[in-house]
Order: sequence, then structure tokens, then C-alpha cells
Amino acid sequence: MSVNNPSPSLYNEDLAPAETRNWGAFSIFNVWTSDVHSLWGYYLAASLFLLCGSFINFVIAIGIGSLVIFVLMSLVGNAGVKTGVPFPVLARASFGTFGANLPALVRAIVACFWYGAQTSAASGAIVALLIRNESLLAFHQSSHMLGHSTLEVICYVIIWALQLLIIQRGMETVRKFQDWAGPAVWIMMLLLAIYLIVKAGTFSFGGNIPQDVLLTATKDAGVSGAPGSFAALAAVAATWITYFAALYLNFCDFSRFAPDQATLRKGNLWGLPVNLLAFCLVAGVTTTAAYTVYGEVLLHPDAISAKFDSWFLAVLAALTFAVATLGINVVANFVSPAFDFANVFPRQINFKRGGYIAAFIALVLYPFAPWETGAAHFVNFIGSTMGPVFGIMMVDYYLIRKGEVDVEALYHENGEFRFEGGWNVNALIAFVVGAVFSSILPTFTTVLPAWWGTYGWFFGVAVGGLCYMVLANIRPQARRA
Repeated sequence: MSVNNPSPSLYNEDLAPAETRNWGAFSIFNVWTSDVHSLWGYYLAASLFLLCGSFINFVIAIGIGSLVIFVLMSLVGNAGVKTGVPFPVLARASFGTFGANLPALVRAIVACFWYGAQTSAASGAIVALLIRNESLLAFHQSSHMLGHSTLEVICYVIIWALQLLIIQRGMETVRKFQDWAGPAVWIMMLLLAIYLIVKAGTFSFGGNIPQDVLLTATKDAGVSGAPGSFAALAAVAATWITYFAALYLNFCDFSRFAPDQATLRKGNLWGLPVNLLAFCLVAGVTTTAAYTVYGEVLLHPDAISAKFDSWFLAVLAALTFAVATLGINVVANFVSPAFDFANVFPRQINFKRGGYIAAFIALVLYPFAPWETGAAHFVNFIGSTMGPVFGIMMVDYYLIRKGEVDVEALYHENGEFRFEGGWNVNALIAFVVGAVFSSILPTFTTVLPAWWGTYGWFFGVAVGGLCYMVLANIRPQARRA
């Protein structure tokens, strides 16, 4: 749809409702293959698989978690299909025309951090391949700059630059890249699994790994309790659901290009419960086979490929995992801040410029490598505030507005969504209250039980959404509907 006389401070062509809707079910499916098939996604999937304790437990915990992800993504995805607008514009309906910049910037901060972290991971896979050569290994060990080896810097800059090429022509290039990268990564993962299973001479679901070795290797996954116990299975499901917290907010950046909800539902069905179960299964079986072959719990696929005797397989694996990590960077950490920054300054920043800003921030962060320090806890703290944002937006869209939003009013400063000076105070209060329970109390105090942090995102969604619903009834004058 076209927007009549939009306010310049709220509108540009990239933020406008989608007119071309050519993302079919295959493209939606590949949003998810690109999002999860990264080095960190593989690590988490393999860890959670092994912590389930058995195949049946895996089907239950990861299966339930994947179904919940499917439902939540369908909620925000359907809103994107119906309105045709990206996340920061949809957020104006609940946070206000200018208040929407708050959740947009929160999402952008998290994305920029992980943009750098994922670029570093992708370049690390290339470095691991190159140092198999003795001359390059010597160069890697002897030459340093910006706090890293010179070889690491070179590879980081190359991978960083390649990502900029992907977005030169906007979202259509993103779609084409995903449609190619998603299947390519799946093929390589299956080849890696088959190669290791044949070499191991056995097919196992992780029972051959001693529990103490397993717990040490998977400690960063954040799952407490003995593998296979109820506490562990609940934490596995919760961790898997929370892993997608960022995309719950900005999935409408992609779904708005789908022609209808049936197409979206088909793509989500194959891309989420089916793809996620298969991905976790392959990651877990591959890790188990690698333990039999190499005697180590190798949860990172680049660590496995580094042990290959065959240069051909090592090159193929390294390039595939680099492409996979670029895929999640484009989906989760490039598209979102591109729209988010554009939303803050639409007259000066479009989609492409917003992406350049995110990439530049990632480049500036690299010498400090905050993803390798305690700064990761800060970003996770900020990221957990995305729970209240999701709760507020979904309560507003489905329970208060019943799925009906005046899309044109989203682009008018003095329209329905101006609220109080462009800010919906109800949403701000609910956001702060939700963040207290999702982020502040679990991080900075011991008031809440230790297990609370595992479920912090859920509490943020529930508390933020409930608080917003209550305030909407107490202060209806704040709504200009």
C-alpha cells in the first residue's frame, strides 16, 4: 500500500509498507536455515542435544521448544504479512511514533555486538584452515596488530567486506543469498556427519561420552542439572526458545515480503520445527561420532574440520561454515540494525546506510574484541530486555487492537500513535517493569533464585505484557485510538 503525505521524520522508501511480495515459502524457510546454521548455533544445538541424555528426551525437549518457537514466530510474522511494515515501524503502534526508537536501538545495539562476534567466528574458521600451512602458521604466530595476529585481522576484514557486498542491492540480494547459502550448508553438514559416522564405525546419540567430560564441554550453554533430568530438559527447551529472542522482534522485517499467511506458515513449518529438530540431531550425532574418532568433545564444527587429513574436506568445511555464519549475520545482525537506524533518522539514513553503520561499528569493535571478554554479559543483559518489548508488542497487536492497525497512521507524527509527545508512557512503564524481572534483578542481585536467569526472557514477556495490559485499562486516555 502507499502512504499519503507521510511525515518526513517517520518515512523513507525502505521503511514504507512492502509493495513487492515475492518471498515464497522456500525463502522464508531459508531465513531459518541462515539464522541457526552458524558456528554458535551448531555449538548450542550440539550441546543441548547431548544434555538431553537420550533420543526420546531430545525429541521431547527440542521438539516442544521448536513448536513454541514456531508459534511465537507466527505471531509476529503474521503481523508483518498483514501490515507490510518492518519491526521499528510496527513498534510505533505500542511505543509511539518516536518512542519506538527505544526498542529499535536496543535491538540494534545487540545486533552490532553480535555482528562483530559472528564475523570474527567466520574469519576464525578461515584462519584455522590457513594455518595448516607451515608458512602461514609461522606468520600467524609471529606477526600481530590491533591486539590480534595479522592473519586474523586480514581474514576479519575480508569477511567483513564480503558481507557488505551482499546488501548492495537491498533485501532482494539478501533473499537470493539465503536461497543459495541455506541448502549449501545443509549439504555440507550431512557430508560431515556421514564422513565421521563412517570413520567412527558406529551411530550413537552421545551415551558414550562420560558425564563429567560432557558437563565441562557444555558449561557455556547455561543448562544446569544432570543430563536427562527434568530440570535439564526444561532448561534445554527454555534455552532453545530464548536463543531466538532477537528474531521474535524483527522477523516481520522478512515476513512482510511474503504474499500471504499461508506461504509464511508453510515456510515457518519447514524452517522451524522440522529444520530445527533435524539440525540439532545432525549436530549431536556429528559431535558424538567426532568424540569416538578423536577422543574429544568437539562442539565447534571448525574444530572438527581442522582435524581432517584431507585438504579438500577441510577447505570445503571451512568455506561452508564461513558462509553459514555470514548467513546468520545478514539475517539477525545486519537487516535489523539497518532498519532500526533508518527508523531513528529516516531522512538521513536508508536501509543501505543503516547497514553500513552497523558494519562500521563492528569494525571499530574488533580491536577490542568485547565478545571475548565480560562485555558479553552486558550485551546479554541488554538482550534480555527484548522479552518485555516482545510481550508489549504482541499484547498491543493481538489483545488490544485485535490485529487491526491503521498502517498509514504509523507514518504520521500527529496521528493515532502520537500518544504523549510521540511516546506511549504505558509502554515505557511496562518495559521498565519487565526489564527489572528479566534483566536487572537476575543480573545484579541474589533476590531471585539461581534458575531464574534461564527463564528471564519468559518472565520479561509475561511481566511486560501483563503490565502493559493493566496500564492500558487504567490509563486509556494515553491511547488515541
